[in-house]
Amino acid sequence: MLTPSSPARPTQSTPAQLRPTLPDWAVISPERLQHVQRVAALALQWAEQMGVPDSERNRWLRAIWLHDALRDASPELLEKWSANTPGPPELRHGPASSGWARAEGEQDRGVLDAVRYHSLGLAEWDMVGRILYCADYLEPGRAFDRERRAELAEQLPRDPGMVLREVARSRLLHTVESGWPILEPTARFWNSLVGIGESSR
Repeated sequence: MLTPSSPARPTQSTPAQLRPTLPDWAVISPERLQHVQRVAALALQWAEQMGVPDSERNRWLRAIWLHDALRDASPELLEKWSANTPGPPELRHGPASSGWARAEGEQDRGVLDAVRYHSLGLAEWDMVGRILYCADYLEPGRAFDRERRAELAEQLPRDPGMVLREVARSRLLHTVESGWPILEPTARFWNSLVGIGESSR
């Protein structure tokens, strides 16, 4: 386990282009670090295929390295940085990481919102949030539905909107099948993807 007292750093095998890196305050297991590295590698691949400027690619990578920085933190630490956050404790790591990153000087609202809502979705996201949401789900290390997820990962640079809707649909179905509540940000996110918004009310 990597803790604030043993600063989190990429392994020597992490390619330099996958950095920015984990913050010093990260609490993350080696297995979770490998997940974050796969998410970063996939997003970097998309950025190259899509011709994304370096400044935007850097935003994607900052959000990716932050999104699970407190995934293995104690309930007490998560509560400190995500007080008054609705939803189950399993969803606290995003808001907590976003809160700590902001306290440490991250000022990019798109990056902070991407990290805070990466488990839920957010209608107001810019591209960094949408890329993190998709890459987190489509990275190849996850064991389920590998063939379909690989197809979607390959299609994203050509049709990011379609892939985002498919990822959101799959994640929403999983939430329903698991018997978990659908939180307000998730409902608004899905409605925004299928064209139901303020104008239809």
